[in-house]
Amino acid sequence: MASGLFASPGRWQLLNTLRLIRGLPTINLHTTRVAMVATEAEFDHAKDKLKTLKKDPGNEVKLQIYALFKQEEARQKYVDLIESLVSAEVLTESKTTVTEDLTASFQTLKVTTENNITTIMLNRPTRKNAISITMYEEIMKALKQAANDDSTLTVMTGSGDYYCSGNDLSNFTNIRPEGMEQMSTDAAALLKRYVSHYIDFPKPLIGVINGPAVGVAVTILGLFDIVYATDEATFHAPFSLLGQSPEGCSSYTFPKMMGTAKANEILLFNKKLTATQACELGLVTEVFPDSTFQKEVWKRLHAYAKLPKNSLVFSKQLIRGVEKETLHSINAQECERLKERWLSEECMKAIMNFFEKKANL
Repeated sequence: MASGLFASPGRWQLLNTLRLIRGLPTINLHTTRVAMVATEAEFDHAKDKLKTLKKDPGNEVKLQIYALFKQEEARQKYVDLIESLVSAEVLTESKTTVTEDLTASFQTLKVTTENNITTIMLNRPTRKNAISITMYEEIMKALKQAANDDSTLTVMTGSGDYYCSGNDLSNFTNIRPEGMEQMSTDAAALLKRYVSHYIDFPKPLIGVINGPAVGVAVTILGLFDIVYATDEATFHAPFSLLGQSPEGCSSYTFPKMMGTAKANEILLFNKKLTATQACELGLVTEVFPDSTFQKEVWKRLHAYAKLPKNSLVFSKQLIRGVEKETLHSINAQECERLKERWLSEECMKAIMNFFEKKANL
């Protein structure tokens, strides 16, 4: 009397249903043919391998595995299926653990992709990572690449002791033949494009603030999704000191997150914040001791990078999308006001005083 596979037409019906779902032809049962049967050892080995899978193969495949597991003479198919899943996962992991170093195409950044994380590191440590015109363009290029690559998260950090000392004020000393008015127009357009890249960035964007942050490096943080900081970091936006006005949508994001009065202390009256104060105001998500900062932060980031990529993207769209139009409008207004400020006598005197003080140090 036939047993197992040959005695269970209902199981064949289940398998044929699964094959139809997967777009495969159905299997005809010929009871006169001797089935190829995996050995007991091979079957047990496949069961052990199944337990090593780190990635869920999906409900359809799991149903197929279950159906095959229940049929003794289908052991060979069970073994073959598990082997294919394990082999595919090993191949995938071997690809994701390779570091892709994109630094060669940048002058002012180090850009790498590893374990589903693209890291954009500001790399002008001798200038405290001050943002030159070249760096502005390169950060936008790096953000565009990160938005379209296969990574799950994008991280921004700095090399050396500083995260970023803000706008490189030497940008103001390279006055071109067309004069200050055209220079201010171009600078405002550059800043508008720069901030727009953050507003429109589709993936989770995480700041890893490894040291002091100044100016635009502070104001833009309101557009990040998470900001982690070492306890040695400080946050300073000295706009009025330089005869300028806020940018990076901070005239909107700062009052929204910390209240108007607290935002005024920072944006109008140049208050410098410690990392702890910035965290209390909502600008920073969490502060870590400097001695364990990198270890603790990257442990979290690697865990976040294992989350479903598209789920994170769509969730961010829901959270951020409702105010995207407002942010673009604020960005345009801030850049127009800055263009006016850069052409003012007040701003020129403030910047000249800054350079004179530096020269006398």
